[in-house]
Amino acid sequence: MSDREPLILIVEDDEAQLHLLKYNIELAGFTALAALSGNEALQHLNSYAPDLVLLDWMIPGINGINLCKVIKQRKDSCQIPVLMISARTEEEDRVRGLDSGADDYVIKPYSISELMARIRALLRRSRPAASGTSLNYQSVELDPICHRVTCNGMEVPLRPTEYRLLEAFIEQPGRVWSRQQLLDRVWGRNIFVEDRTVDVHIGRLRKALRSANGEDPFRTVRGVGYALG
Repeated sequence: MSDREPLILIVEDDEAQLHLLKYNIELAGFTALAALSGNEALQHLNSYAPDLVLLDWMIPGINGINLCKVIKQRKDSCQIPVLMISARTEEEDRVRGLDSGADDYVIKPYSISELMARIRALLRRSRPAASGTSLNYQSVELDPICHRVTCNGMEVPLRPTEYRLLEAFIEQPGRVWSRQQLLDRVWGRNIFVEDRTVDVHIGRLRKALRSANGEDPFRTVRGVGYALG
C-alpha cells in the first residue's frame, strides 16, 4: 500500500467473536480497530478514518441498523463501506439491513474465507489506488503504480505527504475529511502531528496543482475540514 494498510473498524459485542475477527483481519494484512458498542464505534469514527466498517446488528447502545444510518448520513463517513453481519436470517431482515445503507449483508454463522473475500471486494471499491488503479478527478490524474500525478497533462511533482493526501481525496471525491481523519489516514495513528500540519500540506498541494495551470479543486469546510470538489 502506498500509505497505510486499510483500516477496518469491527463493531461486535461478543468478545470471542471480536477477537476471532480481529485475528483474521490482521492475518490478511489489514489493520483492525475494535468497538464493543455503537457509541464506542461513533467515537472511533470521530477520531479515525476507517476504510470499512464490519458491523454487527445486535450491539449495545446504538444498534447496528441505526449506526449504519448515522454512518451513511454523515458527510465525513457516508462513503465508507459497511458490511453488516447478523444472525437474523429472514429476507425482510436482510432487506432492512441493506435499506439502512449497508453495502453488504452476511448471515451468522459465516465462513471466514467468504467474509474476507467480501471485505476485499468492498475495499477494492473504496481503496482503488491500493490495488493499482489509476484515478482521475477533472484534469488531475494519479497513477499509483508509477507514483505519478499529472494535471492538464503536465506532471506535478509532489512530496510523499502531499501525494498521500491527494490519493485519499481522489479515492473519495466529495467526502469531507476532518483534520484528525487525515492525520490518521496519511500520517498514521502512532505518530503525533499537530492539526495545523494538515493545513500546511493542503496549502502545498493546492499550490502544486495550480502551478500546472489547474484550478484549486479543494473545498474548505469551515469548522470541519477539507473535501475534493
